[in-house]
Amino acid sequence: MTNYQDIREAAYEGNMALPKLGLVLFTFGNVSVVDRSKGVFAIKPSGVPYEELSPANMVIVDLEGNPVEGDLRPSSDTKTHAVLYKHWEGIGGIVHTHSTYATAWAQSQRDIPIYGTTHADHLTTDIPCAPPMEDHMIKGNYEYETGFQILNHFKEKGLDYKEVEMILVGNHAPFTWGKTAEKAVYNSAVLETVAQMALFTEQINPNAPRLKDSLINKHFERKHGPNSYYGQQ
Repeated sequence: MTNYQDIREAAYEGNMALPKLGLVLFTFGNVSVVDRSKGVFAIKPSGVPYEELSPANMVIVDLEGNPVEGDLRPSSDTKTHAVLYKHWEGIGGIVHTHSTYATAWAQSQRDIPIYGTTHADHLTTDIPCAPPMEDHMIKGNYEYETGFQILNHFKEKGLDYKEVEMILVGNHAPFTWGKTAEKAVYNSAVLETVAQMALFTEQINPNAPRLKDSLINKHFERKHGPNSYYGQQ
């Protein structure tokens, strides 16, 4: 256990943040953390209530999703995480939830338009929604294919996973990622808030315009650009 204690603890902390942030109900979600030097990641055990979790019962799997250490079965979404870790080497943590507002947009099969500066503080594009999975993929290795559903959509849209750290999987739910599990959880919370704001925006004004480019660029650059001035630096 000591060989993987760091990622066990990071995965535990990430998973425990989800109910605190109101992003999961019952066992509807999971967080994983990768250790690339060891070729493994830690992930929540399948179907275990959050109040019963501990660092010790995080499951260690390899980058194919095969269990390496732990007595419990890993999350049913493990192979999706494995595909993303194998193909996107710059990420260190992944979050999957069924948070209400983001999932509603996923079920509607719509990108979340960039309507305001809260959205633009975090990315300069609409939040992408991958189309529903094709039947032959559903009948195959479903969770494995979900990873490729995400990869393929990013490739088709010309998106960079290091710049857009979130996606909606059509008719399913959101996935987010980041350099750390903490950042991936942060992105999951941001996605849920932006999804809620976008829904309310369209309810108030069904013809609300997309945020103009000058404001998109201003808000993103002031937080992330070379001359950023947001926060204490």
